[in-house]
Formats: sequence, C-alpha cells, structure tokens
Amino acid sequence: MNFLGIDLGTSSVKLVVMNEEGEITTSVSEEYGISYPKPGFAEQNPDDWWKGTKIGINKLINEKGINLLDIAGISFSGQMHGLVALDENGKVLIPAILWCDQRTGKQCDYLNKEFGQDKLSKYTGNMALTGFTLPKVLWVKENKPEIYKKIAHIMLPKDYISYKLTGKFASDVSDASGTLMFDVENRKWSEDIMKLLNIKEEVLPKVYESYEVIGNVSEEASRETGLSIKTKVIAGAGDQAAGAVGTGTVNSGVLSVALGTSGVVFASSEKFYVDKDNRLHSFCHANGKWHQMGVILAAASSLKWWVDNINEDGTQDSFEKLLLEAEKSPAGSRGVFFLPYLMGERTPYNDPYAKGSFIGLNMTHKKGDMTRAILEGVAFALRDSLEILKSLKVDMKEIRISGGGSKSALWRQIIADVFNLRVSIINSKEGPAYGAGILAAVGVGLFKSVDEACKTLIRTTDQTEPIEQNVIKYNKHYEVYSSLYACLKDKFKEIDNL
Repeated sequence: MNFLGIDLGTSSVKLVVMNEEGEITTSVSEEYGISYPKPGFAEQNPDDWWKGTKIGINKLINEKGINLLDIAGISFSGQMHGLVALDENGKVLIPAILWCDQRTGKQCDYLNKEFGQDKLSKYTGNMALTGFTLPKVLWVKENKPEIYKKIAHIMLPKDYISYKLTGKFASDVSDASGTLMFDVENRKWSEDIMKLLNIKEEVLPKVYESYEVIGNVSEEASRETGLSIKTKVIAGAGDQAAGAVGTGTVNSGVLSVALGTSGVVFASSEKFYVDKDNRLHSFCHANGKWHQMGVILAAASSLKWWVDNINEDGTQDSFEKLLLEAEKSPAGSRGVFFLPYLMGERTPYNDPYAKGSFIGLNMTHKKGDMTRAILEGVAFALRDSLEILKSLKVDMKEIRISGGGSKSALWRQIIADVFNLRVSIINSKEGPAYGAGILAAVGVGLFKSVDEACKTLIRTTDQTEPIEQNVIKYNKHYEVYSSLYACLKDKFKEIDNL
C-alpha cells in the first residue's frame, strides 16, 4: 500500500510516493508558468495545474515504474489564498488570482477600515491582507461584475485538483482559514461574513478536516490518469500546515521555522489564540487543532540576493565561501545590523514600503561581517514572531527547522542562539509533499490520527543547542534591532516617492 502526496506550488507541482513505513520511494515534479498581465498582478491557469499533475502521474508510471493500483490514498498540499472561480458547469471563468497578487489594496482598506478590522478579527481571527481570498472576491465583484454573476463555485488552488480527481467541491479547514471568510475558532464558514458582505455560502466548498476522505477517484479521472476508482482522496492542507505535518510540528511546545525564500514561524496549539493586533495569522491546523503563524518575505532570498547581485556568481562555491567568511565574524557581526525588508515586510509590520538596510557600518568592517549580519537580521526578523507568540503564552521548547537555509550549520546556530531554543533537523526533506502523504495515510486508516502518524514516522537526526554567551549578546542586539524599524518607517515611504 502506497500513498500519493501532491504539493501544488506556485511554480511547479510535486508528487511524492510514500510507503507504509513513511519512506518516500520516489518523486517527480512538473513546472508551469505565472502570468503578470499588469504591475502587481499574478495569475495562473488552473488547467495548467491539472495538466502538470497528470504529466506527473504519467512520469510516475513510465519513468519511475509505480503501479497506480497500489496507491491507496491521495492528499494535497497547496499554495494558499488563490481565487479559483468556476461557473455552474465547473468551467474556469477567469485565471486564478494568486496569493502574491497585489491588486486588492483598495478592497483591503475597505475591509480593515470601513468594514472594520475588529469585526474581521472577531468573525475570522485575522485582518485583511492583499494575499487573502476575500479581497480578491470583492475585486472581481467590483471590476468584473459580468464574471461575478456567473460564479457558481469558489475554491482554492489545491482544491481544483481534488475537484478534477473526484468531481466534489471540497476544501479543508487549514486552507479555508486563509480566505478571510472562515470562522477559524469554530471551524466553519463565517455566517456573519457571508451575511454582511452578501456572499452566498453555497458558492463555497464543503469543508473537511485535512485528514478526512472527500471521495474516491472518479471514473472520468481514472480514465485520464490511470488511477483506480478505489483510491481514496483526502482533503489535504494549505502548504504551511502540510509542511508542519511533514516536520512533525503538531504538538504544543514544538515550533517550526522555515528558512525558504520567505521565512515562517509556525506554532501548533491546543487552543485558538488571536493576537489583538492581528500581527500573526491564526489558522486551523491540519491535525484538528490550531496554529499561529508569522511570515517574513525575504529569508533565504536575502542571502541569495547578496550572493547573486552583490558578490559572486550565485554558484554553490560562492555561497560556501561567503558562509566561511561569516563564521570568522563574531556573534553580533561587530555591530553591523541588517534589516531584511527587501520585499517589504509582512509580520509584524504589514508594510509594503519597508526597505532592506545595512546599519552600523564603519571602515573596519569586512564582507564576512555583512554576510553574518544578513543571517542574524533574518533571525531577528523571525524573532519578532517569537515575541508575539510569547505574549500569547504559547508553549515553546524546541524548533524544527526546514528549507534551504537550514542546510547552513552557522545559520542553525544563529537561530538557536537568537531564539534561545534547541534547533532540530528531522529525517524528511520533502516538507509539504511529505505532509500530504502523511495525511493520505491517516485518511485511509493506517494511523488513528495525524499526531500518531508524526510520532511514528518522524525522527530527529541532528540538534543544535543555544550557546549561553551568544544568547546574552543577541538579546542585547535584538533590543537595538527591534527599535530600528520605527526610526526608519517614515523614511522608507519617502524613499518610495523619490
């Protein structure tokens, strides 16, 4: 018995096959493009996702020798927030508006200021951001009323794949949490939001827990893919929740830090918590609980920018050379600070005008100091989320770290020292796709719960303990770092208008 995890990313779909022992036996991926028709717009054709998924399944058969009859269950991880709009016949009405699309500033201002951030927080646990789905729905209503009238079904990106596989209009609680139409605390569509904004609930998909079966592969999908109609399809989760399952971040006390292009601090919790200023996202978790999440927009991409554009040629050798130089710089980078706001910032400031900055340079500083300052600046930016979690009294004892940046032993040590928590590496590198595989295994009954599956399958392979003298030093440096944004906030906006 095998399980298929499908991770529908922004640039590609990845498919992994997991066996009953939790081992990834093979994986394939298929890329697709993004359209940018206007500044700030980002769109994709949902049928490209389905085409890529079918090509991936074909590769599993013809290149990897997988017997699809052995696939007992399929589940998903997916890019969140994107708006997929279908007519009454299930046809795509407009290109999907993606999570990174920025066209909805006006709609967000309306929701936060006129409709009221307090109402949004009360009804959904979150504030309006341009990435979320509800502002996109309002944009279509205002700018394409003829399309809006034809909308019979609204869904999220990964749910379009489950629809094509089953014919069912379904979503899961973790992905629905990022729509701004979901009552996260009570795990259902918000009746108050539906009523106040005159959105019909019947256009929204039925919501399941992430590990629940939504149906079987349909006969039509079986003909298109070769999958068996006996194969169960499980709801799946948004990419961050699925990724947390893939790292075993399902219990209180375990914190997930993802050092990818962006950076994520993710805490699983037994209870529903909301930061009064909505600086963190409060979403349903894929294991039946909740999670709080902070996001910075330029984590490992800050280091990549430094390597690609300022220093060398972007090769692996140049990364390693710079990191070796950074190791020679002491904790604190001899007084150099880096603000990693190269793409603006999300948590905790929600400021698109914020700018990346080096502060504290003098004639004695070297390249290694600046490289280390970048690593520390990202760690400090992630600590902003940690401090909010502390204020909510969320339990934290250990970090599970993932993403490309986690390959650096130096960066892992800096994270351990800045957070003053043990940093652990786990046995799987597949993240969200692996989480989807685990959800599929739970859905077909191999495990009684997501928590049991993670406890059984996920193991720690390496640990980094905080160094006490560095912790003391970084606490002092963080006090300075956390004051810099307020000093520069107004100037960032002025720079943008020059």
